[in-house]
Amino acid sequence: MKTSRADQEPRLPLFGAAAIGVVALAAALAAGHLVAGFIGANASPYLAVGNGAIDLTPVELKDFAVRTFGVYDKLVLLGGMAVVMVLAAAVAGVASRRSPVPGVVLIAAFGLLGGFAVSQRPDLTSVALLAPLTSLIAGVGVFLWLHRLATARAHAKVEATGDAASPSRRSVLLAGAGAVVAAGAAGAGGQLLAGTRDAESSRAAIGRLVPAEPAPPIPADADFAKLGTPTFLTSNRDFYRVDTALSVPQVRAEDWSLRLHGMVRDEKRYSYADIRDRPLIERTITMTCVSNEVGGTYVSTANFIGVDLGDLLREAGVLPGAEQLFSTSVDGWTSGSPAVAALDPERGAMLAIGMNGEPLPVEHGFPARLVIPGLYGYVSATKWVKDLEVTTWKARRAYWLDRGWGEQAPIKTQSRIDSPKGFETVPAGKVRISGIAWAQRTGIERVEVRLGANGNWLPATLSRDVGLNTWRMWWTEFDVPAGTHQVTVRAVDKSGYTQTDARAGTVPDGATGWHVISFTAR
Repeated sequence: MKTSRADQEPRLPLFGAAAIGVVALAAALAAGHLVAGFIGANASPYLAVGNGAIDLTPVELKDFAVRTFGVYDKLVLLGGMAVVMVLAAAVAGVASRRSPVPGVVLIAAFGLLGGFAVSQRPDLTSVALLAPLTSLIAGVGVFLWLHRLATARAHAKVEATGDAASPSRRSVLLAGAGAVVAAGAAGAGGQLLAGTRDAESSRAAIGRLVPAEPAPPIPADADFAKLGTPTFLTSNRDFYRVDTALSVPQVRAEDWSLRLHGMVRDEKRYSYADIRDRPLIERTITMTCVSNEVGGTYVSTANFIGVDLGDLLREAGVLPGAEQLFSTSVDGWTSGSPAVAALDPERGAMLAIGMNGEPLPVEHGFPARLVIPGLYGYVSATKWVKDLEVTTWKARRAYWLDRGWGEQAPIKTQSRIDSPKGFETVPAGKVRISGIAWAQRTGIERVEVRLGANGNWLPATLSRDVGLNTWRMWWTEFDVPAGTHQVTVRAVDKSGYTQTDARAGTVPDGATGWHVISFTAR
């Protein structure tokens, strides 16, 4: 019985073959990341594929990720991608124990996928395709090189030639280790190059921002932090963050500009200096994410510093028939805001460049972002904003609108229990219940709390009312015997509307329902 030539070829060791696939993958990703360091972080094939995955993820799954993992949702995505890619590379390496073809095909497929993902990025030019091309060449080259060395070593071992020209086991291992070191250096180099455009140094050079029109001081009784509520103002570090950016855009103030165009009489373009040199205003605003579940934490308050967005629009001369302010971030993300809300002088929409006395943190939109009170963030809070187009709803469709979310998105009247925490154990007797409520642009009139599923609704003590655009704290006490108890809260806003108990999810325009917690008294 004759054997084929393939059957006569020695097979690479299982672990060694898998390692070749993984090392080649690392080399491919590192090379792409290095080139991306010269072009822009999003040109990295790994990040481009991750961004593409975010864009293609169903709304329900994306919302689940935000609720479950919070600010770590993207880290989970990248980690999951890494695991899948490493496993695929290892399998391809094992499949290449006799022939390098399977491994080459997989590495090339990864490169082509990265190239496609980069080509779809709205914030990149065709030059960015150099990154995935380099990734493909490096990956295939390293795979073929290591496979050839390992195959020559396997031949020498099978034939027991003792040929001095054949690679030793030590030389094969050193080659693999060298490839790993080179990949690490390339990846680090890409990161360092990206750091040369780091926005943080530009931000630090700006210093503190002093508004010509500061916000009124926050009264001491604006919160009940000693009774378990958050502080009235949220620190920049603790302010919630939800966005689609896998890598935080790095834009220096000196490189930033904002274009205002579309249905306006005069197109405008502003530099950072143009904005900063105007008389700055400061406004206290509570922001809420549409992904905030009942009782969720995606609501925060800060003093934002910037200029009145309506003033910029009026200077440009908004034409009749305009319906939407279509904003674009430097990473290509888009948002559509009702033009009437952006123009409303009483609402106080802003182009913000500062937050709690400092320039905007990079992760919160430095150099500039939109803040339009009373609307969920996906239609009001574009970070790293670079373009504002006055248009109609029919002419332009924004990122989340295309994914089934609502068009107008006014924030709904909501309340939350902060203390005690759900399932917490507390001493029996007097038990203090505290929390927050919000109804931006309407204001909170009262908060009602009940103990037990059928208890009487009792009014809570409210904190000082700071304004229609901010949240309000509350607290009350109950005499609680030992046992397990349930507490429910609801808010009544200044229009007379009582927060509904009807449970609804976050899609398409925000969650509804009463926040209920259980705790144990002993």
